[in-house]
Amino acid sequence: MSSPSLSTHDRILETTWHLMEKNRGQGVDIADIAKAAGVSRQSVYLHFKSRTELLIATTRYLDTTLQFNERIQRACEGADGILSLEEFVEVWGGYIPEIYGLARALLYARETDIDAAAAWDNRMKDTQNGLQRILGQVEQDGQLAPDWSLDEAVDYAWAMVSIRMWENLTIERGWTQQQYIARTQQTLKRMLLRLT
Repeated sequence: MSSPSLSTHDRILETTWHLMEKNRGQGVDIADIAKAAGVSRQSVYLHFKSRTELLIATTRYLDTTLQFNERIQRACEGADGILSLEEFVEVWGGYIPEIYGLARALLYARETDIDAAAAWDNRMKDTQNGLQRILGQVEQDGQLAPDWSLDEAVDYAWAMVSIRMWENLTIERGWTQQQYIARTQQTLKRMLLRLT
């Protein structure tokens, strides 16, 4: 499942990611991860104190491996706020399928585990901050629709790009990735931008 050249630590993280994606975040325990990674359960616990700590570490590992922060940063640094908004939706919308199983596991874990809740809230705060930066540029350029405050626009955009929205449209309703991204871009622009 994972490359034998990886360290034991990274092999556990990569295995966790692949198992979470394969099982859509459900029914994966430490014993499953240990077996798939070719290590003992004790070895997993030597690296990670709990399943939640492992999920949080796997999220960070994915961000680094998939260069998520760099991809989002490029979207946020566009010279034009509208183009940046489109790019943000494309990058984040394309990232969700890569992390969906893990994200779903964290979503469930956060209801009973404060560390998982903190990890999830931190990720969502990063997403909100990116949208705040982009829509702040849209507002500064005079392109935000006059009936929206910046905070309302950020909240609405954040809800539109949420994992639950992606899940409802792609998994429940069968939308393609391209359809989800294009329609989300279109909807955000129609709702939030000043009519010309």
